[in-house]
Amino acid sequence: MLITRASEYAILSLIVLSSAKEPMDSETLSKELTISKSFLAKILQALAKEKILRSYKGVKGGFALNKTPIEIDMLTVMTCVEGKTPAVFECAPAESRCPSEKANICNIWPFLNKLQGKIDSFLAELTLADIID
Repeated sequence: MLITRASEYAILSLIVLSSAKEPMDSETLSKELTISKSFLAKILQALAKEKILRSYKGVKGGFALNKTPIEIDMLTVMTCVEGKTPAVFECAPAESRCPSEKANICNIWPFLNKLQGKIDSFLAELTLADIID
């Protein structure tokens, strides 16, 4: 489940907005990316709420980056639009929170937890600047 459509569309939107000379409204952006306007609007609002984007009202309104591309990391973006940290597997982040209560006999949890940690670190270090360069 690591990269959903919401994460994909958020990243694509950020790429387009990083080269825009002025704010872009959700309708223009949705047409350019061929994405549902209503779905994209929710994503853009979430990014604005997290202060990744800045929202402008009015006739010339729309969205623009609120940070430089190097300040926008992919873990923050994906967590913002997903509502939770993107996970490689559906498992508890701690043995004590295992929903099946079988963490003490699970041989794969330590491996998956280590993998998740590496992916989280990678996404935290990966910036929009890395993607657009």
